[in-house]
Parts: sequence; C-alpha cells; structure tokens
Amino acid sequence: MKTSIVVGVLLVILGAAALVYKGFSFTQEETVVQLGSLKATAEVEKDVVIPDVLGIAAIVAGIALVALGARKK
Repeated sequence: MKTSIVVGVLLVILGAAALVYKGFSFTQEETVVQLGSLKATAEVEKDVVIPDVLGIAAIVAGIALVALGARKK
C-alpha cells in the first residue's frame, strides 16, 4: 500500500475525530507557592480546543492524498 494513501486515510480519520470531539483536556501539576524547599502544588485541568476549520482541512487534504495516491500507478 502506498504511503500517500495511508497518510491520507489517517488524515481523514483524525479530521473526523477532531470534528466529533472538538478538543481534549488534560491535567497538569503546577507549582502554586515555593518557599525554600517547601513547595505547594495544585492539579490544573487544561483544555485544548481544536477548531472546526482544522478538522475540515485535514479531511480535504486526506481525500486529496488518497485520490492522488490511487491515481499514480
């Protein structure tokens, strides 16, 4: 199987996932206060938003790669 077809299919899958899930969140530990060797930390939840335009662009690019990869034989 050609590399361009595989990359195109992956782009279509990732673009569709970006449109469905709209983003993701993760937890990160941050230092709140540090006095000498004494350190207070807190877990902070961060959100990452994926714009719809990025998902659509990934789908279009993936379809183009699949079409070009299938065309070249």
